Amino acid sequence: MRTINEIFRGVHTALITPFTSTGAVDIGAFKRLVEYQIESGIDGLVPCGTTGESSTLTHDEHDRVIALTVEYAAGRVPVIAGTGSNATSEAIQLSQHAEQAGVDAVLLVNPYYVKPTQKGLYLHFKAVAESVSIPCIAYNIQGRTGVNLENETLLRLMTENHNIVGVKEASGSLEQMKNLIGLRRDQFVVLCGDDNMTVDLIEAGGNGVVSVAANLIPRQMKEMVHSALAGDLTRAREIEAQLMPFFKACFIETNPIPIKTAMAMKKWCKEEFRLPLCSLSLDEHYAVIRQAMEGLDLQEATARKVNI
Repeated sequence: MRTINEIFRGVHTALITPFTSTGAVDIGAFKRLVEYQIESGIDGLVPCGTTGESSTLTHDEHDRVIALTVEYAAGRVPVIAGTGSNATSEAIQLSQHAEQAGVDAVLLVNPYYVKPTQKGLYLHFKAVAESVSIPCIAYNIQGRTGVNLENETLLRLMTENHNIVGVKEASGSLEQMKNLIGLRRDQFVVLCGDDNMTVDLIEAGGNGVVSVAANLIPRQMKEMVHSALAGDLTRAREIEAQLMPFFKACFIETNPIPIKTAMAMKKWCKEEFRLPLCSLSLDEHYAVIRQAMEGLDLQEATARKVNI
């Protein structure tokens, strides 16, 4: 049986959610994207996270996108479903549905807007973890949620809850990540939430990344991450240097606007968003994204038809 560290190791793509020109979820485009990811050797899929515009999906859409990801993946790679919410009751509901749909784990973002205390964070994650039997991965991203999941709180959660098995760390603090790695229990996974910090985190003992850029460049992300995990940091740094302009371009405006724009340029989806997200604010940002893409090997990154 594979261990937690083996199941959730490597590159897990934070999938975009394609929309049609009428604003509906584009099921055909989504299936093509999932197939492309798996064909490219990605290690896992993360639907309905920040990059998947989960905050603007209806509950029915959220549940359906997760169920479709499980169906399309068909057990070939792990599916980590984004089921976090600002309300604990809603996070429980979403997580229980994801478990019933057959996901391998749930990804639970810090409750946003309400700015809970560390005690509130502890009670929130504990309640969600106790409501399901599958692995739970916390998602720490203070820039989006207004609150940092402190290592002390996370250590208590991992000690007292057997199915809290990891964290997606997007605090932006490498020091916080390193401290956590030094204190964590065996079989507790630390995944990077920022493509540009991934090699640094793996060098410090981390296990991989939940990647935005992998939507377009899964093969390159896999080579970079697996090189680092294998101890070949020289090769990993070489690839990192090649990809860094694209990593930066992916955050030239609010995620997922740039990555979805890049995907649209390669015909993977339409350049459609749900308000208050919208197309790029500045025309020059299109040029920045195009220029960043020019430095990548994208021969295999243009959408092609699959049976749907």
